Amino acid sequence: MPRNILAVDDSKVMRDMVRIALTGAGFSVREAGDGIEALQRINGDPIDLIITDINMPNMDGLTFVRHVRSKPGYQRTPILILTTEGTDGKKAEGKAAGATGWIVKPFTPEKLLDVVRRVCP
Repeated sequence: MPRNILAVDDSKVMRDMVRIALTGAGFSVREAGDGIEALQRINGDPIDLIITDINMPNMDGLTFVRHVRSKPGYQRTPILILTTEGTDGKKAEGKAAGATGWIVKPFTPEKLLDVVRRVCP
């Protein structure tokens, strides 16, 4: 059974890039355009990994990560931040919110797959 990944980004193009890279490697990908929509998605089928942007309308990625970590059953779910933000301060905020890892855009499909396979074998 394929691992279920939730890709959260307000850019449809970015979600498409993530989906294409991951489905090609055998993962099942669900998508959400912001943190609010993503919270609705995790109330359905189990999610094995979340990949989220930070800068999104309605609910930003760091707020979304905090909400996910407060949900029963999601304290240990790997969460990767995929963003253009790469400063040490932002990374520290992500870690404090509960993020597992950080990938800076632009990314290559190989880099994404490498990180995903490490946190979601």
